Amino acid sequence: MTLDVSRRSLLALGAGLGTSAMMGDMALAKAPKVGTQAQYFYRFNVGDAEVTVVSDGQLVLGDPKGTFTGVPDDELRKMLSDNFLATNNIVLEQNSPIVNTGDKLVLFDTGMGSAQGFGPATGRQQKSLKEAGIKPEDVDAVVFSHGHIDHIGGVVDANDKVLFPNAQYYIAESDFDYWTNYDKAGPQLKAFVDQARKNLLPVRDRLVFYKDDQEILPGIHALSAPGHTVGHTIFVISSGGKSFAYTADLTHHPILLMEKPRMEFAYDTDPKQAANSRVKMLDMLAANKIPVLAYHYPWPGVGHIAKTAEGFHYVPEPMQMTL
Repeated sequence: MTLDVSRRSLLALGAGLGTSAMMGDMALAKAPKVGTQAQYFYRFNVGDAEVTVVSDGQLVLGDPKGTFTGVPDDELRKMLSDNFLATNNIVLEQNSPIVNTGDKLVLFDTGMGSAQGFGPATGRQQKSLKEAGIKPEDVDAVVFSHGHIDHIGGVVDANDKVLFPNAQYYIAESDFDYWTNYDKAGPQLKAFVDQARKNLLPVRDRLVFYKDDQEILPGIHALSAPGHTVGHTIFVISSGGKSFAYTADLTHHPILLMEKPRMEFAYDTDPKQAANSRVKMLDMLAANKIPVLAYHYPWPGVGHIAKTAEGFHYVPEPMQMTL
């Protein structure tokens, strides 16, 4: 077959190519940078309950040396570097679950609030709630896992206004007594007591003291795990034949305190008791294959615990894109 191409058609083709090239250059123009991240909430279902995880932002612990103890410093740093983590700065998340049972809207822990002792990226829980479409006045119950500053700091704002005005508040009595008493906590923890008093005393008349092995609200079961604080508690939340465990500060780090669960943590009130609680509860969670939501694990902190020869392994759960 012979293709008859005239000079005129070639010129027209050339002109068209030139126009296309120019349009191509225009199409490849650089888009402006957006400069923002995704909203800081994540939602999934457990049985008939809807769970929304909201973030209080990242909490900076700094150099792990002296904070995580019980293994040689070079081994500690190798554990971090082998898992592609910085060896000189520990950064934790703050993941609070909000459980909508259909009858109650229950928030677990309130973050740092206006305190910035662990860096300026904390204190965003109220913003995260707004992003998630949850109004603070709709929260029926606020459950504290323990009385540390990064778990009770968001009850009131910088002007001492109670942020969850219609909620009942739940905490272990031993933790309330300890963290609102300067003599018990000691002078080195004055900032922690300051924040506990600032946030817990304004709602003292609405506090309910829970006990170990108690169903504190329908489908919400408290399990004492002391050591990190005197009354530190984790919770198993059940609905429609499904369960997950909010492990709070049972472990602060998905590598260090999992691979070496007997390692000690400087912020524990009783480090050896904390290690015993950690091993006991992680054994139970792994054996029963109960999914977990960990307060300080990488966002959104949802995953599974597997037993290993020397300790445990955390396996993140893939995010659900639909409900």
